[in-house]
Parts: sequence; C-alpha cells; structure tokens
Amino acid sequence: MINGIWLGMILIGFVFAAVNGRMDAFTAAVFDGAKSGVTVSFGLISVLVFWMGMMRVAEDAGLLKKIAKVLGPVVSFLFPDVPKGHPAIGYILTNMSANLLGLGNAATPMGIKAMQELQTLNPDKETATPAMCTLLALNTASITLIPATLIAIRLNYGSSDPAAIVGTTLAATAVATLAAIAADRLCRRLAMLRRPPGPPAARSGNAARGSTPRPYSSLKG
Repeated sequence: MINGIWLGMILIGFVFAAVNGRMDAFTAAVFDGAKSGVTVSFGLISVLVFWMGMMRVAEDAGLLKKIAKVLGPVVSFLFPDVPKGHPAIGYILTNMSANLLGLGNAATPMGIKAMQELQTLNPDKETATPAMCTLLALNTASITLIPATLIAIRLNYGSSDPAAIVGTTLAATAVATLAAIAADRLCRRLAMLRRPPGPPAARSGNAARGSTPRPYSSLKG
C-alpha cells in the first residue's frame, strides 16, 4: 500500500513536470532528494550507534533489567490478557525501554517480535487481539525521555541548540501516551459490553482454562 502511494506521487510529479515543461526541475529535485537522504542517514549513524551502544552497556550492567522491573507492573496493567512469563512480555519491555530513549529504529525489531509472540495467543489469526492493538498504540505514541533521533536530525541540519526539543517532546509524547491508553481502555470496555453473552457454564469453563479474551472483532458492524 505504501509503495503504491509513493509510486503514485512520483508518477503524478513526473506527469505534471512533463506537461508544464519542468522536467529539469523534476530531475534536479529527484537528485537533491536522494542527496539529502544520504546526508541525513550518515548524520544519524553516529547518534544511533552511540545510543545503541549505550543500550548494550545498560543491558550488560543490568540497568535494563531494573527498568523492566519498574515497568513490569505497568505492562501487567496494560496487557492483562498476556500470561505472566510469556516471551512477548520481554519483547514488550525492551520495546518500551528503547522508545523511552527515543531509539525508534532499535525499538521496531523488538515490537515486531512482540507482535509475533502475541499472534501465538491469538484465537483469530485474521483479527488483531486487544494486546496487539495496545502494543501498536503505545509504540506509536510512546513517551520519550530523550528524542535521540530528532536531536541527531537537528544537529545534522546545523541547529544551534539541538536538545532544545527535549522538554516539548516529553510533554507531547506524555499527552499522546495518555490519550492512547485512554482510547485503548475505552475500546476494551466497549468490546466487553458488546460481547454476546454465553452460557454460564461455558464462561466459567473458559475462565478456568485461562482462555485468551476475544479480539476487537465484536466492535465490527
């Protein structure tokens, strides 16, 4: 889908440039964009390598385990339908820790692994479970203590104070995270209210077996 959107934008730009006789400007913009992309990428490498190295040092020093212990109760509250000790919990904690440090590139692989583990708990492989929706919302709107990637971009473009955005980024991501959690809780509540009631014996049997809650499919229609 995304590839199709980008291809459509390129083709539209090409057609308009050809119609208006601006192919020289179109060609220049293409090469300038490619040059800027490479320049920004090289500028990000140093900062990302530094913070990923710091993450490795923190892991070896046991700091990540301490962060995981602090975030453990939060994860249990946000993901009540994920069994304790499940491999997805570890990936979720690592994803949240990386997002706290503004390392989106480092957080993405852990988020993907967490999704894969959550899929093993999914009774309906075609519909996302509440836990998967919660992870997606938190990963998108994660509160960020140190926006390392944005600082690197500002530094690369010659900002006089690259770290000036730390306070505003923290406030914005905190509000976004609270909004994401509130929306997630609301969707969970609506899913529970709209879930068709079953026989009491069946409900008690499912509770005894610790079955995974049904996904948000009950909100369809």
